[in-house]
Amino acid sequence: MGPSASPLARWRSALPYLLALLAVLFLCGGAFAHAVAAGDKGYIQEITGINLMPFIYLGAKHMVTGYDHILFLFGVIFFLYRMKHIGIYVSLFAIGHSTTMLLGVYFNVGINSYIIDAIIGLSVVYKALDNMGAFQRWFGFQPDTKLATLIFGFFHGFGLSTKIIEYDISPDGLVPNLLAFNVGVEIGQLLALGAILIVMGVWRKTPSFFRHAYTANVVMMTAGFVLIGYQLAGWFVS
Repeated sequence: MGPSASPLARWRSALPYLLALLAVLFLCGGAFAHAVAAGDKGYIQEITGINLMPFIYLGAKHMVTGYDHILFLFGVIFFLYRMKHIGIYVSLFAIGHSTTMLLGVYFNVGINSYIIDAIIGLSVVYKALDNMGAFQRWFGFQPDTKLATLIFGFFHGFGLSTKIIEYDISPDGLVPNLLAFNVGVEIGQLLALGAILIVMGVWRKTPSFFRHAYTANVVMMTAGFVLIGYQLAGWFVS
């Protein structure tokens, strides 16, 4: 679909991708949502003291299976080609979520999990719109993308801290275990980022990249709205 295609034609071309994505989200939502797995929660509640490897594993697992974090990362690097630029944005995101995750758990500051996850879904919508050039067309200016990445990183970190608090971790060895969890999160982020970069690297070498870049971001934006709706619906039901 070329750059001159009408918005309606673009939306029509995105429809098959949207339907497939919606099916995946609804089928896998329960398995890959950020709720603490019963087995993991039970194990963490039973152990005390410093347990670095289990927390590294849990941090990596949380990030790799956190499709909202992965969607945001996908959006952040979508039009980044140089590793220097990718490193800057990913570092800002890591600084943001590491800061609020560690402080949130240490000071026991939890946020309603539905609301914070809805905000994380909003970050996906924001980044998709940014990639589509919507803010320039609608408002005539480009928001500071680095600042936005850092700010949404803060919210993603609160999402992480809210889930960690659900583990009801023993205060014995809390700080080392939190640091280990954060290391695991960064490992998981690097694994997810590596997979994304491989796929993007292959895709960018094909003529279809620029033809379908707009469609891909429409799909990502729709996924963000689905995540927002899913979380808000859960909030109202609960």
